[in-house]
Amino acid sequence: MIGLLISVLIAAYLFMKFHARLTPNQILHIWVFSFAFHQWFDVVVLIKHQGYWYFSKEAIEWKGLIPYIFLVPPINIVYLNQFPFQKSLLRKVFYIFLWTICIFLYELFTLLPEPWGFFHYGWWKWWYSILLDPILLFIVLMYYHLIQRVEKAGRRQDFE
Repeated sequence: MIGLLISVLIAAYLFMKFHARLTPNQILHIWVFSFAFHQWFDVVVLIKHQGYWYFSKEAIEWKGLIPYIFLVPPINIVYLNQFPFQKSLLRKVFYIFLWTICIFLYELFTLLPEPWGFFHYGWWKWWYSILLDPILLFIVLMYYHLIQRVEKAGRRQDFE
């Protein structure tokens, strides 16, 4: 639990420092999307198939909501805020690669015994994360682009 609380504090600090590019509307959308998408994914992998779990395998605990609400959303906002939108495709791929490595290293940290760690593998393997994380980061990026298109369409309708 100590590791999770430290992680949440770091995520909050990073969010406060690196969220300037996104509008409040975009932040709200990314926060809710991150929560909902993470929750949906974990219902399938965690609850239905017990691939991994937070804290305890036997019970769904309130403290298990902390990563969904206070860790993943602000980190996704930092990821989007720092994304090299105006750079080359190679630079964008490298950025996603770096984030994948960072997420993987963080996942290794969360696997430490309590009180530092809070994450446990069932049948899940570390390399599943390495393969899946870039896809999940890309989905967050595509959702951000969708928000931008909807906002742009809304602004056009405001002037008609």
